[in-house]
Amino acid sequence: MRTRSLLALAGTATALALTAAAPAFAGASAGSVLTKGSAGGTAVAVGDTLTAPLASGTAATFYSSATGTSGVKCTASQFTAKVTGNPTAPGTATESVTGHTFDSTTCTSNVTGVLGVNGITIDNLPYSATVASSGTLSVQPPSGSVIQATVKLRTLLGSVTCVYQAPGLTGKAANADNSITFTNQQFTKSSGSSLCFANGYFTAKYAPVTDGGVNVFVN
Repeated sequence: MRTRSLLALAGTATALALTAAAPAFAGASAGSVLTKGSAGGTAVAVGDTLTAPLASGTAATFYSSATGTSGVKCTASQFTAKVTGNPTAPGTATESVTGHTFDSTTCTSNVTGVLGVNGITIDNLPYSATVASSGTLSVQPPSGSVIQATVKLRTLLGSVTCVYQAPGLTGKAANADNSITFTNQQFTKSSGSSLCFANGYFTAKYAPVTDGGVNVFVN
């Protein structure tokens, strides 16, 4: 079962808005912030849709602490974002994160009392995202809202729903592998049973970020 998700857990990062990469070179000034095919290449058009799966061989994790390994892990996830602004570099491109999904069949949990993961969903989409020439990525919810992740767990006592919230997410893009990485992005539990840990720390690497199958770079 595929569900809209985290993220980005965003995700997704992707989430789950997102692009790739640290600047091709310091002080870059020619061309647009987002290009495809190469650094300084063809400008990504406003309205184009960017997508990225988890980097090969990696997993998206939602752990109970920044240094622990207890929580939820998924090996299949993808984000989708629409480019809403792509100015001349150096500058800041803007995107709308329209989707961030996790394949629940690839998700597992090692939390005591939890038998499996029924789904992970990112609520309140779309989110706004900015990608600076420095490679810094910021994801923000709509005004007056929050980034929200709903995690549904299967337990001996039946289904348990855990809801986590965050005011925003920060990630990093890298041109070396056209990736976006989120590291220990903290969510706080807003509702759920005692089986739901008090905090959730989201880590994931999405790569490659592509536009119509062509790798995307940040300049």
